[in-house]
Amino acid sequence: MSVQYEPVIGLEIHAQLQTRTKIFCGCSTEFGAAPNSQVCPVCLGLPGALPVLNTKAVDYAIKAALALGCAVQPESIFARKNYFYPDLPKGYQISQYERPLALGGGLEIAVDGATTWVGLTRIHMEEDAGKSLHEGFADSDRHTYVDYNRSSVPLIEIVSEPDMRSAAEAAEFFSRLRDILVWIGVNDGNMEEGSLRCDANVSVRPRGESKFGTKAEIKNVNSFRYVEKAIDYEIARQIDVLEGGGRVVQETRLWDSATGRTNSMRSKEEAHDYRYFPEPDLPPLIVDEARIARVRAAMPELPAARRQRLVTQYGIPEYDAGVLTDSAGLADYFEAVAGAAGNAKAASNWVMGELLRTMKEHGHDALNTPLEAARLAGLIKLVDDGTLSSSIAKDVFGKMYESGRSAGEIVAAEGLAQVGDESALLEIIRGVIAANPDAVAQYRAGKMQTFGFLVGQVMKASKGKANPKLANELLKKELVG
Repeated sequence: MSVQYEPVIGLEIHAQLQTRTKIFCGCSTEFGAAPNSQVCPVCLGLPGALPVLNTKAVDYAIKAALALGCAVQPESIFARKNYFYPDLPKGYQISQYERPLALGGGLEIAVDGATTWVGLTRIHMEEDAGKSLHEGFADSDRHTYVDYNRSSVPLIEIVSEPDMRSAAEAAEFFSRLRDILVWIGVNDGNMEEGSLRCDANVSVRPRGESKFGTKAEIKNVNSFRYVEKAIDYEIARQIDVLEGGGRVVQETRLWDSATGRTNSMRSKEEAHDYRYFPEPDLPPLIVDEARIARVRAAMPELPAARRQRLVTQYGIPEYDAGVLTDSAGLADYFEAVAGAAGNAKAASNWVMGELLRTMKEHGHDALNTPLEAARLAGLIKLVDDGTLSSSIAKDVFGKMYESGRSAGEIVAAEGLAQVGDESALLEIIRGVIAANPDAVAQYRAGKMQTFGFLVGQVMKASKGKANPKLANELLKKELVG
């Protein structure tokens, strides 16, 4: 009988904090500047340069800790993590080790209808390293270039407990964590630019056994899809090794998206390999209750709480609330439309449908869409009061989005108001009946499906402007008569 293996997965997520300047100096953190143009003696670690802690970075780190239910520690210590690599100009990284900023906390995730609690071990602050560039130059086959602009950009490292048992759970945890960090404004969530990166610790063990297997670390995976693929591959690789009579080696591996494989990078370091010791140029970080209270008071409503409130307050389905809380900006936009229109479900439908589709086409989001919430609310009101049919309203929406004009202006200028006058509709209906004697005869003979055809002809003759409900009522009366 073959052994059934269980994967054990923990994640370490590195999130750059959205400060304008670096963690220990005044250099800009803006992405995309010319290589090595945003550096100074402090972030390059030149002799005699002293670090000064960025207050905003600390507040952002506290904010993330509170959002994830962590206990912020009253005192934490920065340490030197010593290792030698070209992108680390000082020969050490300033991080936190024995005394991190925050402990505990966690996040509930749901995969395939099953919920799982993923606990957090810690959140600590540190500086980012520079970036080694191995390609893109004429002599890349012989030389590596280094850009130190990223050196000393402020990071938090969020370390999970080994609570995940599938690659899908790990990808969902990473995704949910990103949503929260972006929602509270501490990280921009841009994985392509490297501002959010994930390391996955993966091991397998016989199902039912409590002892952990030997883990491998997959470094710097920068998409949810690749996290899932890399972990799935690594689980299968480790099982193959064990079933072949071998043993899994503790090591660091890299994910190669081109081949769909993880490849060995180096043997995995232990903490003692880094020779941690307290950073002598920085005092202990003291965070008092007053500071925590100030950060907590400025916290936005978190995504889960907002989803529940939208369901309760506006009576919309949970699915709608989930879509509308994809970002804080989108949720704000929906609430503004719903409040002004007085029809929350219609507001939800328009925002989830036409608005999201059109924004995607134009590369917009809820924060930079040219269509103000009040104007969309005005369109919804015109549909609700019978001025516009739903089909014409979609055309009006497109014109509003492109021109910036209100729905009322477009309707008035183009004569798009729905025909709700009985005498005008009767004239159209009688013309349709006269023009379609065969269909009328079939309906009167009991072939009821021809009614839909006649309604379509009425809508066509009215250029889509006939009030559908009134048109149906009047058409039935005329056909009976």
